[in-house]
Amino acid sequence: MSQWDGRSKGTLLGYKIFVFFIKKLGVRTAYGLLIFVAFYYFLFYPKNFRDLFYYLHKRQGFSFLRAIVKVYQTYFVFGQTIIDKVAISAGLRNRFTYNFDGIEHLQAVLSENKGGILISAHVGNFEISERFFSDLDLSFQINQVTVDQEVSIIKAYLEKMADKSEIKHIFIQEDMSHVFAINEALANKELICFTGDRYFEGSKVLKANLLGKEAIFPAGPFHLASRLGVPIIFVYVMKEPNQHYHLYARRATEIKHRDAQSVLEAYVGSVERILKRYPLQWFNFFDFWNRNKQAS
Repeated sequence: MSQWDGRSKGTLLGYKIFVFFIKKLGVRTAYGLLIFVAFYYFLFYPKNFRDLFYYLHKRQGFSFLRAIVKVYQTYFVFGQTIIDKVAISAGLRNRFTYNFDGIEHLQAVLSENKGGILISAHVGNFEISERFFSDLDLSFQINQVTVDQEVSIIKAYLEKMADKSEIKHIFIQEDMSHVFAINEALANKELICFTGDRYFEGSKVLKANLLGKEAIFPAGPFHLASRLGVPIIFVYVMKEPNQHYHLYARRATEIKHRDAQSVLEAYVGSVERILKRYPLQWFNFFDFWNRNKQAS
């Protein structure tokens, strides 16, 4: 199955150790620990290794040996984004720099005064976007549409430690009541944020080619985006060297009203362009292309 199971790996003790190093010794010292942590995941999570290796070797085109090295590097970069998220949430925002590429698209959407939809992916570090948006002096409310299946004890610990978030959450419900919450937020001229690259068992899906091979995507975000008649922006927050982040915002074009597939195709093209520039920031560590059911 290529669907995500809704849970991220990690232990409460591991998070506490990193928080200690971040607060007492700095972000770069915490990065140093990742040399060993990334190696642990590299050795002892063979299924994740195979899935990530396939992405790097078959979909990104790295040679066999380079793809093996890139698997380790991807784990390392992923660990850095987690450390950065914890550090920024804990009040160390001034340790990081950023630049915003496409702010005019957000400004245009806000000027239309009818709300909008942001669609991101599990690439880079979108979870820290709020900390950077706040510096842009834009008056808007973001509502994150999510499935709350993270490990509760870790989530509770991070929420206790972090600054209070201004982002509101709309949790997906089996009775579809979240659709009413989404419509209410849009009626209030707010922004709705989805991720469009993970689906769950039993959910409706759409298909499109990503990096040259067919993959499966959740239908919900694209059906809603195509029907609500509000602007759609693809947004990514990508990590760069020296504790720097690059925020990208691109308005969806060439999409058709009530045509979810056209929105999906625009989204896939946007994700591909980001992945070509940042191949090590693909953080879907599962059988995304469903290759266990399809020929490679």
